[in-house]
Amino acid sequence: MAKVKSAYFCQECGHESPKWAGKCPSCGQWNTFVEEVITKEQSSSGYQSSSKRANKPVAIQEVESTSEARIKVADRELSRVLGGGIVPGSLVLIGGEPGIGKSTLMLQIALQLSNLKVLYVSGEESAQQIKMRADRMEHDSKNCFILTETHTADIFREVEALGPDLLVIDSIQTLHSPKIESAAGSVGQVKECTAELMRFAKENKIPVFLIGHITKDGAIAGPKVLEHMVDAVLQFEGDRHLTYRILRTTKNRFGSTNELGIYEMMQNGLRQVSNPSEILISQKDKNSSGTAIGATLEGNRPLLIEIQALVSPATYGTPQRSATGYDNKRLNMLLAVLEKRGGFRLGIQDVFLNIAGGVRVEDPAIDLAVCVAIISSLEEIPLSSKTCVAAEVGLSGEIRAVNRIENRIAEAEKLGFTEILVSKFSMKGVDTSRYSIEIKTFSQLSEVVSYLFG
Repeated sequence: MAKVKSAYFCQECGHESPKWAGKCPSCGQWNTFVEEVITKEQSSSGYQSSSKRANKPVAIQEVESTSEARIKVADRELSRVLGGGIVPGSLVLIGGEPGIGKSTLMLQIALQLSNLKVLYVSGEESAQQIKMRADRMEHDSKNCFILTETHTADIFREVEALGPDLLVIDSIQTLHSPKIESAAGSVGQVKECTAELMRFAKENKIPVFLIGHITKDGAIAGPKVLEHMVDAVLQFEGDRHLTYRILRTTKNRFGSTNELGIYEMMQNGLRQVSNPSEILISQKDKNSSGTAIGATLEGNRPLLIEIQALVSPATYGTPQRSATGYDNKRLNMLLAVLEKRGGFRLGIQDVFLNIAGGVRVEDPAIDLAVCVAIISSLEEIPLSSKTCVAAEVGLSGEIRAVNRIENRIAEAEKLGFTEILVSKFSMKGVDTSRYSIEIKTFSQLSEVVSYLFG
């Protein structure tokens, strides 16, 4: 009989303690320790490493450098976020709110990989439920296999018999390893199941996708060490009441962490949005005050987004400052610049700012677009719908250069804009003759205000 012992685990960070404590010494959270029963003796169940010989140290010059070919997927948005395709042997964690479409996304990818054998392991839904969703997607893949199982020993036994090229786990919180006697979803179980899947992925060069739950704070449920163990962490975001979803990466060992993919939730699955600028700019019959178009970058992808501002007299004495999709502190800074350098009386005005489309932007290149939208709402002067802005605003009112201005100009030209306002310091070495769009350069905020509003 195996020796059994119990230990206490922090539900926030996974710190292990031999006795209960009120405050976790690792993350500092209170009342997060939960007792879990674990086995002292290693069980023969679960995934067993095929390597019986211990590895020896090797000089880095003697290690062979091989460029492993990535697995190409039809989903261009996922391929962009992962850095160009799926890396063999990688462990990818996808988190998101309940009902946002994580299972739909992974099932859709499994069905699209018709040339690969994919095993979709579900611990939350029956095979009939998954089949109903697959029928709505109108895919006819013969290489997608469904397994409804939560016991890791049984999963690895079926994996060995089937020999899949890709494994999807939905979700990691439902798995149960025989090496740990605590309940499924506990810190110990999540750590052990992820460790078994990681060993399986690395030794067999088979990519594994894990779907994870998130907490009410938006963080992936389970210990923080879970995010350290995997190769990539993807967040599937969006409002369940809206149709658009954003897939962004917070960790990627094989690519950039600045990329994002955009999808539209439809009746037959998720549709890839190849030109997000068109959905982020609202279609209007006539120009209205308080709106401006800014050119931003998300990774390698240029986006044109609509900034909406509303300025009205403060009714309750204390002016309100509210921003959706934009940093409140940066908004306050730009308001101070407009008041000090531009002479606009904004101290007695309520200011509301919104980034259309539900996206969140941190690129300083939309500073000038924010300022222009605020002035337009304050003065009730609409801007031309064919004018785009891409520049940073400094504290002294100077218009600062932004990176990769050529990508922003090309995107504005592609979408039919006739002029773009940029910093004159951004145009060094840029050949303006190859653009049909008119490029206006400025060095001070006052020059932009005079040009647009007289």
